[in-house]
This record gives sequence, C-alpha cells and structure tokens, in this order.
Amino acid sequence: MSDNFEQISTKSGFMKHNGGLLVKKISENEFQFKAKVTSNHLNRAGITHGGYIASIIDAGAGTGAHRSTNGQSCVTISLDIKFIGPTRLGDEVNGFTKIQKITKSMVFLNCYLESKGKLIATATGIWKILKKSLPNAGFGG
Repeated sequence: MSDNFEQISTKSGFMKHNGGLLVKKISENEFQFKAKVTSNHLNRAGITHGGYIASIIDAGAGTGAHRSTNGQSCVTISLDIKFIGPTRLGDEVNGFTKIQKITKSMVFLNCYLESKGKLIATATGIWKILKKSLPNAGFGG
C-alpha cells in the first residue's frame, strides 16, 4: 500500500493506535494520504465510523498544512466535514488535500476522501501556524 508514501504515524499516539496514515507530496500545494479500513474502524452498522473518517482527514490535511509551511507547527482551528458515502472493512481510503492560501498565521485548505472511485467525504479547514514548535508536530501523532 505504500508506493512512494511515507508512514507519518511512527511514534506512539492517536493515529498510530488507529492504524497509521501514509502521506505523500504531489506538488507544492497538494498532498495525498491513505489508510486501510480495519474492523476497529467500523461502527455497529458495519461501515466506517465517522469519527475515524474525521480523524484521518484531520491528520492527513494537517500534515499537508505542516509541510506546506516548511515544517512549522500547525493546529486545527476549524474543520468542516461533509460525510457523503460509506466505506467498509478492507477498503483503502484515499485523501487529497489542496492548500488554498497561506498567510503569516493561517493555512486554508480543501480536502476530499474517496474509495473505489467514489466520493466518501469533503472537508474545508483552517490551521493556525504556531510561533513555537510542538514536539512531533505534523507527524500524525
């Protein structure tokens, strides 16, 4: 599942506990990320839990924000997610982040998730660029 992707969840933390996240840079303002749905990610209806979808969007898009600011620490201020379609056990979920604008203190971006050629979720978000670095910032902790 890697093909030039980097595992960002290498240290103990929330995303590593949830199976990790692979990320790659597509261009200066575009990033791709992916994960595989396991039984731990399912809700009682047998589809991927919305909280897991929100988590991978937050981690994947946040890594894009972090990397687009030359490694500055960034934290999520606002994340608006629209859940559109389901995923199931074993599905690979692919996310795409496009940085729309970077100011001195903010990163504005759009993101979407797809699986098997179908749209799963869309998101818009704002990340705050911190003046002080956080330990392991931008690494899907």
